[in-house]
Amino acid sequence: MTSFGPTAFQLVLLRRMSDFQPELADEARRRLGASLADQREANKHWQAMVRSPRSRGALARYRSVLGPPESAERRTIGDLECEALLWPLALWPGLRFEVLAAPDGAVWNEWLVRAPGAREPVLESADDLLPWSATVDEVARAFAPVRPMEGTAPTRWRLAFAARGRPCVAEFTYGLLQRVAVDGA
Repeated sequence: MTSFGPTAFQLVLLRRMSDFQPELADEARRRLGASLADQREANKHWQAMVRSPRSRGALARYRSVLGPPESAERRTIGDLECEALLWPLALWPGLRFEVLAAPDGAVWNEWLVRAPGAREPVLESADDLLPWSATVDEVARAFAPVRPMEGTAPTRWRLAFAARGRPCVAEFTYGLLQRVAVDGA
């Protein structure tokens, strides 16, 4: 890989997702035309950008890597105002990479969300919760009430909920469903 752009960024996302879904991540990496060495190099480059003492802020980093956002809008969450920026990614055409940024440019959240106008999955039971099929928000709406739980890494989220009376915990990486544990299954 010669430059760090959207393809390399997707390899970084896949690196974290491969902890849960190595087969899906490998298949996606091959669709991008990248080798494992390319993925390791992309992750190394991303980590260097993030940890550099001269690093730009996270929002500037996303803009430099992903280009101009497809859309940007003001959003109010509770009593906080932020800007929601969306970027398309080739691997997930029905999703967008969303960054929520404070008025001062600080990034509050970064994850995959359903693209505006894209069809959401039908989620009625735990059997519908297939890897990479849903986002945090979609699972939270489908199985409300949910209880957010601490993730196992900064890019991970977990939700506890009941599906047809059975306790479940869904795990997400960058906002995309990776796996579900169903109590008693």
